[in-house]
Amino acid sequence: MSNTSFTNVTVAGGTGLLGSHIAEGLLNDGSFKVKVLRRLPKNPNEKADLLASKGAEIVYADYNRHDDLVKVLSGTDALICTAAPGVVGGGYDFDALQTPLLNAAKAAGVKRFIPSEFGIEAEVGVHPITDAKASFREKIEQSGLEYTYISCGFFPEYLGWMGFDIKNKTAKFYADGNTILATMSMSDIGKYTAESLKLEESRNATIRVAGSRFSLSEILEKFEESTGSKWKVVVDKEVKHRFQNKIDPVPSLVDLFVAIYLEKSAFENIDNDKFSFSPRSLADDINVLVQQASV
Repeated sequence: MSNTSFTNVTVAGGTGLLGSHIAEGLLNDGSFKVKVLRRLPKNPNEKADLLASKGAEIVYADYNRHDDLVKVLSGTDALICTAAPGVVGGGYDFDALQTPLLNAAKAAGVKRFIPSEFGIEAEVGVHPITDAKASFREKIEQSGLEYTYISCGFFPEYLGWMGFDIKNKTAKFYADGNTILATMSMSDIGKYTAESLKLEESRNATIRVAGSRFSLSEILEKFEESTGSKWKVVVDKEVKHRFQNKIDPVPSLVDLFVAIYLEKSAFENIDNDKFSFSPRSLADDINVLVQQASV
């Protein structure tokens, strides 16, 4: 691990669900001065107040005004974007928020741009989300800024979206039960993102990290252990086929993304050994989800 040349780090969207974890990871690391960039207009926000109490500077800008963004990004060494994609014409758009940030970062002299990647890697021709990420990668690489792409598997906080229904004790598998799903808790991705800024290997590269790698059946077992209940399992491995051939019931783009995610999320070649800590266990994450569902 090398000495970091990044002192001042700005997190765009740092009061969002993922962004706040990344901002906290940077603050807890202790190596960085952290700005959290929020969009105007100003409004009360508990996460902003909490991050400010821990030492973050909360700044605001109109994303439609280039000069405003350049001003707030002045002095920033690394800009981390955690923006969620916008939905445009049935597709997904990662450009609407990130392009103004990229252009302003270039003008402000920012050294490195970390885009809103995470999850599975960008790949053309797979799904509108990965297409949009891949398209934006081209803009980053043409900008001349350094970059780091961080891929981290699936966030356990969203396992319900992956088909695990705690309330009804049911699991819907969009693939074979032996399919491996890599996961990473949001608190850990904050730590990994912070440490990635200290790694020479992260310069103009993809960093792949995973908190755990379990099959869908193994994840189900952990849910059953945590809830003390036997769950019902429904298997639907025809999502892509029905979507491509418009066979009723035609899956949504969300269902399609889940099915594709399971094809791409094994994460066999990971970079965990480059980092100084061990990630949180999936069992702990599942126990938290079960506790939250019982409230």
